[in-house]
Amino acid sequence: MRKIFPAEELARDSRFVRQSNEDRINDPRGARVGGSTGEKLSKLTPNLPNGPDRARALMHGIFVGEIQALEGAGRTCYDFETNTDVPFAMKLDMARQCWDEARHCEISVALAEHMGTEIGEFAENTLLYQAACNPDPVLRLTGVNRALEGLAIDVFNTMKEFGSIAGDPVLEFCEDWMLADEVTHVKMGSDWLRELTLNDKERLTKALEFQKVVDRLFSFNGFRGEDDENPIQLTRRFRELAGFSDEEIDDIAQMSREAAAEIVH
Repeated sequence: MRKIFPAEELARDSRFVRQSNEDRINDPRGARVGGSTGEKLSKLTPNLPNGPDRARALMHGIFVGEIQALEGAGRTCYDFETNTDVPFAMKLDMARQCWDEARHCEISVALAEHMGTEIGEFAENTLLYQAACNPDPVLRLTGVNRALEGLAIDVFNTMKEFGSIAGDPVLEFCEDWMLADEVTHVKMGSDWLRELTLNDKERLTKALEFQKVVDRLFSFNGFRGEDDENPIQLTRRFRELAGFSDEEIDDIAQMSREAAAEIVH
């Protein structure tokens, strides 16, 4: 079996439509939770005129993200040599994550149907899996487990609150359940990042810079942050439990403010 499998060759059936980061901005099938271009950003709540549609788009994004997280964690188990590239215990953690992501895929399909969404209604972007193709396992940990799974913490908590406000106990319960897993996944990334760079500060610095690059990509237009206008709310408490420092969380919040300011100007 091939190692470092490219995103372009991932198996998908005819329901899936894939698009680039650039195309995603203008294609309605890839509608962002932030709303359409030129629309004022606001926190994702059921009382917004397009709140339910934005929630459905986000739910579909969660679904395809879970597929790619499963694929990425599986690749990490296979792509690296045991005890040469990564410890066996880290592979066990990645295998555990595969189990979680497979369960999340099933839950997300059921939730999408519950919310009135079909697979393929919105487009798939493969940025998460592309981060999981990095040839350096430490950069995979920061790009996937800390940056993108960190985003998942914020997304699941936002959707949990959406379900609570909407009076939807099914959505609230399922998102709360998956949120607990995501905190564990991010914590695994934080722990292994420290372990693999214990005596290599240069490698740690490089990895954290890569994490910032990925986080910055998802700060487009103030998508995620701590202010009222951010559709996805940055979740400090759960990120702290997952191994983030206050400084790291502050940096992510500031990235979002800067991204939103760039759009305004």
